[in-house]
Amino acid sequence: MAPARRLPDDFLWGASTSAHQIEGNNTNSDWWLFEHMDTPYIKEPSGDACDSYHRWPEDMDLLAELGFTDYRFSIEWARIEPAPGEFSQAAIAHYRRMVEGAHERGLRPLVTLHHFTAPRWFLERGGWAAAGSDELFARYLTAAAPVYATDVAYACTINEPNMLASMATLYKAHLSDGPPPTFGLTTPDGATTDALVRAHRRAVETVKSLAPHVRCGWSVANQVYQPLPGAEDVAAAFRHPREDVFLEAARDDDWLGVQSYTRTRIGPDGPLPVPPDAEHTLMGWEFYPRALGEALRHSAAVAPGVPLIVTENGIATADDTRRIQYTSEALDSLISTMDDGIDVRGYFHWSALDNYEWGRYAPTFGLIAVARETFTRTPKPSAAWLGAMGRRRILTLLEE
Repeated sequence: MAPARRLPDDFLWGASTSAHQIEGNNTNSDWWLFEHMDTPYIKEPSGDACDSYHRWPEDMDLLAELGFTDYRFSIEWARIEPAPGEFSQAAIAHYRRMVEGAHERGLRPLVTLHHFTAPRWFLERGGWAAAGSDELFARYLTAAAPVYATDVAYACTINEPNMLASMATLYKAHLSDGPPPTFGLTTPDGATTDALVRAHRRAVETVKSLAPHVRCGWSVANQVYQPLPGAEDVAAAFRHPREDVFLEAARDDDWLGVQSYTRTRIGPDGPLPVPPDAEHTLMGWEFYPRALGEALRHSAAVAPGVPLIVTENGIATADDTRRIQYTSEALDSLISTMDDGIDVRGYFHWSALDNYEWGRYAPTFGLIAVARETFTRTPKPSAAWLGAMGRRRILTLLEE
């Protein structure tokens, strides 16, 4: 393990959430619609989620008390623009209060402007691939400017656009009654990919025109494709449409978000299953914490010179001791990349809360447990361990 390291005062040290996964009753969202379709990917609806639309002050209080200095959260387009061109001033004021509330508690907000979900009307007109989607996204961001125009230093335009483009492929398969592709290994829809790149660039222009001080980027899901000997070309061909095209689009950004959980091994015929003797998480993924360092190195190679922020990294487990072990090893790999000169500006753990994991509640990623019926919040030992590092500004990792 790496020795203890002093964190710079401006190093971001926080936890992440997304609005749909914690707010509850986001009935105007396209994901609410998906949750009530007959699809094998959805095991249960989000319902009340964590009721964080009302309980966000408690969530922020806990994070600040634990020692975190930063909080990444998202705002909901479906709440802000429930019908085309109709904007809710109440929703805008709500998210503005969250920004102010974060500062009141000593938390620096990193605001995600789109985290997977969009209004139903946006889906019904064809989603991202429909003509003019970038203009509509920019219109929403213009209306939402009061949320981020002051007291926000970092904005993430779109969370995991590569997963959004893959979701478009899944949605098309659902509409055609074809066999469902394997989520996570799905080829992103090409038209959606192109549209998301345009929307991101338009979003950066829009935010900068309204709030020039805001540092803009987007976050990419890194699958850490590891080729077996002789499968390097297969891995490269597999990786580019699923990841690298989105990393390449970030080359002119202020920062790039890196999101990493595990690795994907690639053989001559494509992706290989998780080895049966490997430790599995509640998502069915391999316990492989050093994927984070590999994801950072790959992102830095594809988008050289762009500062990196780990916007998500974590593990779905019911055993919090494994969460601490996983995170310690992941942070050790992060330190190694920094020692090699890679510019990493922050780390956000996924997730602050046990939440709705896009179709089910069973995979528990949270540093804080949430009772499903009472919404009682209970910090786990991992939350105190990780938060204390932020308070002391010193990384102290477990011994192997």
